Amino acid sequence: LLSIIIFHHTLPKFFTIMFPFFLIFLSFFPFTIVFSSHSCTTSTSTKTFEKCMPLPSQDASIAWTFHPHNATLDIVFFGSFISPSGWVGFGINPNSPEMTGTRALIAFPDPNSGQLVLLPYIIDPSVKLQKSPLLSKPLDIHLLASSSTLYGGKMATIHNGATIQIYATLKLVSNKTKNVHFVWNRGIYVQGYSPTIHPTNINDLSSIATIDVLSGSQAICHNNFLTLKNVHGVINSISWGVILPLGAVTARYLRHVESLGPTWFYVHAGVQLSGILLGTIGFAIGIRLGQLSPGRVYGLHRNLGIATFVLGMVQTLALFFRPKTTNKFRKYWKSYHHFVGYGCVVLGVVNVFQGFEVMGEGRSYVKLAYCLCLSTLIGVSVALEVNSWVVFCRKAKEDKMRREGLIGSSGKFSGSSHG
Repeated sequence: LLSIIIFHHTLPKFFTIMFPFFLIFLSFFPFTIVFSSHSCTTSTSTKTFEKCMPLPSQDASIAWTFHPHNATLDIVFFGSFISPSGWVGFGINPNSPEMTGTRALIAFPDPNSGQLVLLPYIIDPSVKLQKSPLLSKPLDIHLLASSSTLYGGKMATIHNGATIQIYATLKLVSNKTKNVHFVWNRGIYVQGYSPTIHPTNINDLSSIATIDVLSGSQAICHNNFLTLKNVHGVINSISWGVILPLGAVTARYLRHVESLGPTWFYVHAGVQLSGILLGTIGFAIGIRLGQLSPGRVYGLHRNLGIATFVLGMVQTLALFFRPKTTNKFRKYWKSYHHFVGYGCVVLGVVNVFQGFEVMGEGRSYVKLAYCLCLSTLIGVSVALEVNSWVVFCRKAKEDKMRREGLIGSSGKFSGSSHG
């Protein structure tokens, strides 16, 4: 970005058009997850708890009592349905703050009787990737008791907005009470006894909280994880998805502007090195995110990211082995440089769109903002390409007429004088 500013006076005016789109694009990314301001309660119709906390999404909350002498946790989750045939789930992930690996209790209407049922489920990676239906199985944690009830008592019915309470009694490991990862969510319908995938907007994907059940405070590790994930998306979208394509455009079209001289090369190199630097930071953050979520696998996104990063590094290192213009290997180096460069740009853009799907932003304004940036750049490139061909054809025609003697070296028509 600094390189773009430094060379701004040498760039055509069309590049300044991209700046507002960058701002729009950045404005759609939430860098922090702010907790909801709705209240919580420690009292239910059957039990009173010591502590409560509003959760950051879906207007949910929890209340609990922790018994230090035997490390037992009594807890109730307050959630709501979004469909009469939907489901509401709540659970604990014993390893990391994410959905994959969660030991959950999921409530939904029984497909046969219509009555509320509560069943245990383990959310494994195959469910996350939708390779197999989610089937009920016993939990491998110390679940001592569980139950669920609809707000309103026995006469209550399941409908859109119906409030549910899910109770559980768990035995925790005595030295692992500071970072208990709570996960919750809700879906639209159930196939048999198999809950289907929940909505994937930012509100549903942020349904995780890490809490110190002993003190009642919220741990910051999950906020950091979400912030890291958002920063990863922003940096990679801008670097691989915008700056590198912009650098390719500068190389293709500025080099033919004779008034710039060799300046076009420094502009191109500055833009590309800025993109590679940011992309390397984004790639490193992605590696760290993978370490923080060992149960979550995004094979295609990861493989595309590795391939893009490798091509970007190879392209950058090739700059140090650039032959002189008089070297006979120069033409081979140029072919290699173009092939690897365009390959890196294409893979980077494809992986940006793949990243939107991974983050659940496939139909969001964030993706729309990026599409506006990319389409603007493509439109400008098409216009410049057409202009280049017009100039090329005009010069070719002039050269042909000059060879045939129809015009002189000054570009004026030549002819015989008759006196």
